[in-house]
Amino acid sequence: MAAFGRVSQMLLRSYLTQVRRQLSAAAAGGHGEKSAKTWKMLTFLVALPGVGVCMLNTFLKAQHHSHEQPEFVPYSHLRIRSKRFPWGDGNKTLFHNPHVNALPGGYESHE
Repeated sequence: MAAFGRVSQMLLRSYLTQVRRQLSAAAAGGHGEKSAKTWKMLTFLVALPGVGVCMLNTFLKAQHHSHEQPEFVPYSHLRIRSKRFPWGDGNKTLFHNPHVNALPGGYESHE
């Protein structure tokens, strides 16, 4: 059994040495420069135009979006306040927007 362990360790060491040599030879052969050029081209030709198209789509959708206040429906499972928030009056969430976020009793008046 001990002989099997020694043989398996020797084979593992030789395999790892071979892999290290192959990896170091690939790195020395300029492989990194080629992949860096590929990723640079993908960034400028695919990623940045993709971000630009997404921004344009969002902008155009926002132009056609209605900015009216949605109707308040007092669902029992929404806006539950089991304890007060530790800021402000204790009833509004941290990022409360009076135009979009309703309180348990309804929307705040804007007048």
